[in-house]
Amino acid sequence: MVDPDYDLCVIGGGINGAGIARDAAGRGLSVLLVEAGDLASATSSASTKLIHGGLRYLEYFEFGLVRESLKEREILLRAAPHMVWPMEFVLPHDEGQRPVWMIRLGLFLYDHLAGRKKLSGSKAVDLKAHEYGAAIDKRYTEGFVYSDCQTNDARLVVLNALDAVERGAEVLTRTACTKLRCDGDHWNVSLRDLAAGQEWDVRAAMVINAAGPWVRGVLEASDLVYQGVPDVRLVKGSHIVVPRCYDGDQAYIIQQKDKRIVFVIPYENDFTLIGTTEENFEGDPITAQISQDEVLYLCAAYNNAFRGQVTTDDVVWSYSGVRPLFDDGKKNATASSRGYRLYRHKDMQAPMISVFGGKLTTYRHLAEEAVSKALRMAGRPGAAWSAAHALPGGDIDDFEAFMETKSAKYPWLPGDLLQRYGRSYGTRMERFLDGAKSLKDLGAHYGDGIYEAEVVYLVRYEWVREVEDILWRRSKLGLYARPKTIRNLSDALVALTKEVKGHDEKLVGR
Repeated sequence: MVDPDYDLCVIGGGINGAGIARDAAGRGLSVLLVEAGDLASATSSASTKLIHGGLRYLEYFEFGLVRESLKEREILLRAAPHMVWPMEFVLPHDEGQRPVWMIRLGLFLYDHLAGRKKLSGSKAVDLKAHEYGAAIDKRYTEGFVYSDCQTNDARLVVLNALDAVERGAEVLTRTACTKLRCDGDHWNVSLRDLAAGQEWDVRAAMVINAAGPWVRGVLEASDLVYQGVPDVRLVKGSHIVVPRCYDGDQAYIIQQKDKRIVFVIPYENDFTLIGTTEENFEGDPITAQISQDEVLYLCAAYNNAFRGQVTTDDVVWSYSGVRPLFDDGKKNATASSRGYRLYRHKDMQAPMISVFGGKLTTYRHLAEEAVSKALRMAGRPGAAWSAAHALPGGDIDDFEAFMETKSAKYPWLPGDLLQRYGRSYGTRMERFLDGAKSLKDLGAHYGDGIYEAEVVYLVRYEWVREVEDILWRRSKLGLYARPKTIRNLSDALVALTKEVKGHDEKLVGR
């Protein structure tokens, strides 16, 4: 018998891996999470930025998935009110698409499947008279309004990882798992520091493979693919971002002739997010990029429904991600389930689970189920806990009241900067604002509202190592940052990383 270094090793620093690490650490397990890139550097930062029940999944009779998603939506609204906030969605009715009776039935089920408490119910709307009809084509005379939630997907991942660490887990970014080997009652996990090139092994009593699009790749590299192991279907989804197209905070959901839907969503104050596409994908998921055909498809989807028009020249940013869907054998990617499967590697003496599929909204429930299943395999106790606990910064009863309090405490902070801090960090903004009396107290200004105090916090506590980590994952300041700001930030990161690297190995990575 060899005492393992960890009770559990989690492979993959996306939303599922981070959620699993948090859940396990909260049950008192010693946990190691390893991620080959930055946290949320792949699929989990390439979503439509929504926490939603999945209205369209009702059309494929996935009532269980929708109910679970709606329940999780309520839980996340309580756990992270700074990171998950309500948004109204306008569904213009198109006579040539889904009939009114089907939409009414779907919305009725959506309102009642999970005992909605925090969000408004759906309603019909006269688009000829309502302000929500001002932006869309005049042929839409009636429609429906329902509620879902918007989020910052990449920051949601970071908050789960941060909570995991504060509950005792260790998180190593830019660290790849190169091989798994079952050695009796434990796993030998081979790791490689991709920055320094160092290699070493750790021992873990249990392993959960939550590598997303690479879930099969991890198994193949360790000769763990055999008959019965599920396959994963890789589907690319792309989005475009254009300058803000209409007034108001409402989003739109537009039905397409190919039976898909496209979301049109207010984004980062000054922009509009349009997506997503669905295309089968082959190759390395990290290389996924939007195609010209996808850009044209999304522009056409918008132009067909709205009075204003967008062209490919209006696109200020685009992104693509590869969804690792559980392969249920369906030919149409749109019809493939967004549910998940937790595969138990039952031929191994030491417990191991691989995660196939899943979606952003249901990550917490997936994590809870995965850890419970692993503990049952190991014959160990451990009660579920995460549904009743806030994520870091989310200990807020009323977000608007919270922001009013902070505005009074920091009257010298520009309103847009205070709002960004509130949405990004919640109560954790005090970690770098407490004691400050003016902008000068925040240290060097690198440009475009990026101050030294925030960057030090991100390097010290949120695994930031590169400029892209800050501009595109911890925030979306890349939409605004000028070249000079990027240069200043890059220079500062070199010095700051060295300065804080010894602060706490668990917090800043290996």
